[in-house]
Amino acid sequence: MESAGSQTDPLNDTNSSLQSTASADYDDEIIRYLWKEYLYPKEYEWVLIVAYILVFLVALVGNILVCIAVWKNHHMRTVTNYFIVNLSFADILVTIICLPASLLVDITETWFFGQVFCKIIPYLQTVAVSVSVLTLSCIALDRWYAICHPLMFKSTAKRARNSIIMIWIVSCGLMIPQAIVMECNIMLPELANKTLLFTICDERWGDDIYPKVYHICFFIVTYLAPLCLMILAYFQIFQKLWCRQIPGTSSVVQRNWKPRALQCSSQKAGRVQVKSRTSAVAAEIKQIQTRRKTARMLLVVFIFFTFCYLPISVLNVLKRVFGVFDNVNNRATLYAWFTFSHWLVYANSAANPIIYNFLSRDVEKPSLSSISGVHWFQSES
Repeated sequence: MESAGSQTDPLNDTNSSLQSTASADYDDEIIRYLWKEYLYPKEYEWVLIVAYILVFLVALVGNILVCIAVWKNHHMRTVTNYFIVNLSFADILVTIICLPASLLVDITETWFFGQVFCKIIPYLQTVAVSVSVLTLSCIALDRWYAICHPLMFKSTAKRARNSIIMIWIVSCGLMIPQAIVMECNIMLPELANKTLLFTICDERWGDDIYPKVYHICFFIVTYLAPLCLMILAYFQIFQKLWCRQIPGTSSVVQRNWKPRALQCSSQKAGRVQVKSRTSAVAAEIKQIQTRRKTARMLLVVFIFFTFCYLPISVLNVLKRVFGVFDNVNNRATLYAWFTFSHWLVYANSAANPIIYNFLSRDVEKPSLSSISGVHWFQSES
């Protein structure tokens, strides 16, 4: 015969079951509420989703066409174009790996991809940013040497390839801390076994000083310092191309940029001399026009990069270094700003192939065939 203490109480079992059911219903109700109020896309977010999809398609197709155009046309394998292909490859990496994850996280405020990808995806994103900015810096330096100091440094395809390898090695090494500190955290631990909602992938540092130092250095290395370098380089390039004597060109060409100058000179000399001189001057004028066209294209690429990366760079410094958003009550507005800033980064990847197409095609013979890569970035080496 069992003792009274060992007997089960049906009433207690019923109460326990009811409490468990009520708790489960309450948790489900909370999840539905969170999804409806915080995670389901708002009206303006649907607009951003469409904008993200458009950028994804344009960036992916455009940058792939850039790589195919250089690969198929041997005459386009110049030093500048090697760097442009590297920039396009970084943009493809960002578009495929980072854009979909960034869109989903920005809209739902939730990380769905687990701990491993929490380290991989942000790391690849920062690597791609570093590759892009270092490539743009190398392009600026290459053009600066070629136009302002042509006798100091000879730019070759082999050196360009070696520079690209170094860019990737340096970028992968500098961004290792980003992969180390990224971890998944659950904002609502009581719902951890029921849903992934409000799981965040964020940095976890041992001390408050470390993220401040890291993000200040990150801002300087990937934005501020390259920005200053490129501003100085392009300022001197434009001075040389538009205001001063270009090394290696005659003063006649510098003073007379237009082909009609050839007609004036041809009237004062014999036929043979005129033909020879006309060919030489025409070649110099064509080279100068090509250099100007290339410089304009690269300057526009640089300007787009500067303005597209400015908002997210400033927001990251405000968030990570100064903690400006730690106690913000209006989360929707904050996430809207970050979502738009991320979109600008991806829009830059989509804009670059368009810039290459429209600013470096043949000036005298514009054609829709440039879309296939025929007229893309026909720059000198």
